Amino acid sequence: MLRACCDGASELDLVAASVRAALEELERRHPSLHRSVCDETGAVRRHVNLFVNTSHVRDRDGLDTALAPGDVVMILPAVSGG
Repeated sequence: MLRACCDGASELDLVAASVRAALEELERRHPSLHRSVCDETGAVRRHVNLFVNTSHVRDRDGLDTALAPGDVVMILPAVSGG
């Protein structure tokens, strides 16, 4: 669903020191994707989960979670159904 916001790409290469900086770069490069991930205040939408490698950012330092070269930030929208 989010791929439509970034020309169908399943991965994007970004250089950023933190998750927050990665989201800011995402806003510059793919504004519609950023709007799907973050609300108008810049907060991550409630139904979106962000992981750095295998750790949820809420279990680390939130948007201030530091990134190192080679880290992978995954954006996973919550899925519900029955």
